[in-house]
Amino acid sequence: MAIEQIKMPQLGESVTEGTISKWLVSVGDKVNKYDPLAEVMTDKVNAEVPSSFSGTIKELIAGEGDTLAVGEIICTIEIEGGASEEAPAADAASSDSASASNASATPAQTPSADEASKARYSPAVLKLAQENNIDLSLVKGSGAGGRITRKDLKQMIESGNIPQASVQTKTPKEAAKIETTLAQPAAQTQPAAQAQTIAPAPSVPVSAGDIEIPVTGVRKAIAANMLRSKHEAPHAWTMVEVDVTNLVEYRNGLKDDFKKKEGFNLTFFAFFVKAVAQALKEFPQINSMWAGDKIIQKKDINISIAVATDDALFVPVIKNADEKTIKGIGREINELAQKVRAGKLRSEDMQGGTFTVNNTGSFGSVQSMGIINYPQAAILQVESIVKRPVVMNNGMIAVRDMVNLCLSLDHRVLDGLVCGRFLARVKEILENTSKETTSIY
Repeated sequence: MAIEQIKMPQLGESVTEGTISKWLVSVGDKVNKYDPLAEVMTDKVNAEVPSSFSGTIKELIAGEGDTLAVGEIICTIEIEGGASEEAPAADAASSDSASASNASATPAQTPSADEASKARYSPAVLKLAQENNIDLSLVKGSGAGGRITRKDLKQMIESGNIPQASVQTKTPKEAAKIETTLAQPAAQTQPAAQAQTIAPAPSVPVSAGDIEIPVTGVRKAIAANMLRSKHEAPHAWTMVEVDVTNLVEYRNGLKDDFKKKEGFNLTFFAFFVKAVAQALKEFPQINSMWAGDKIIQKKDINISIAVATDDALFVPVIKNADEKTIKGIGREINELAQKVRAGKLRSEDMQGGTFTVNNTGSFGSVQSMGIINYPQAAILQVESIVKRPVVMNNGMIAVRDMVNLCLSLDHRVLDGLVCGRFLARVKEILENTSKETTSIY
């Protein structure tokens, strides 16, 4: 029988790790290809991991609550028929034969219980143990089958009751084994490792009446991604104020008939997203990403929009927004928001974003500084539309509908000149939006 591995998939652009929130199968269960195996949480999406094979679950490598880098093994499956779909039967047979020969030739080389236990340590657990000099052989795990999770170690570190590893008791072979295991996923999990190093869990005094709220996998992933953005991207910030009086009058005159005809609300946000998409087409430098030794200027204009739930923030994507009408953008905003709040957002709904527009004005904000949605180069905060007295060109004072647009930018990719021109163009488009000049269809 051949054994195949199921690995942590990449469930979104820039996603480097995922957390197993719930196993949907147990050891010994028979599964078909494409059957869901586990629910996984990232900072961008909750999704199910499907099986790539038909067979029997052999081992659950990761426990519930474990966070693993993309590409790490989460479970193994024993393939029915003795060969996987990717490997010829002859190769599988020869592999089984070689394994049997080796086993009969060296019966005394059965791994000890301690070695078997070490084989089940995730790279994240091994790294945390090494950073804090924890002897894992003295730790009792709370995961499936006694598996040690990162949560176990964090609780131990916070309590201060740490069983120290004895360097002298480690043989050179054991030390090399741990170093090799830690080194392999380092490139993939570097941001998470940085998060642990830069922001270790503080010791917070708890008083009577305080409520302890466990940090969910989604919240941990959001925290790691936001920290990565702030740590790696030098943020700069700029703001313009826009007179949207004509836009407000135009939209308010349309909204009732539009709702009856189309079945969803015509929001101000759809006008802002359309204006941004149009300006991005004229200033493609803004639609770029930092890639270390080069800058990637994206061809497609895919607008990420932030949608909040009670305890998490999701960023679904409006694909090719520059090719859509205001009505089409409004429909997509409505559909994506409904998916998020119903828990039906798919991983493909989150992928491909090139620029983010955040509707912070929906909860009354008038000025804010957004954290860039890594690896994008900028994020625009659309603030609340408020009535303010404004001095007009003729020197008269009038009450106008005003909105602030706040842009955070990655200064490695963008400079103030191009960002100023981009914002000026967005301002121009919005201030010239009216019944006479703009169609929503």
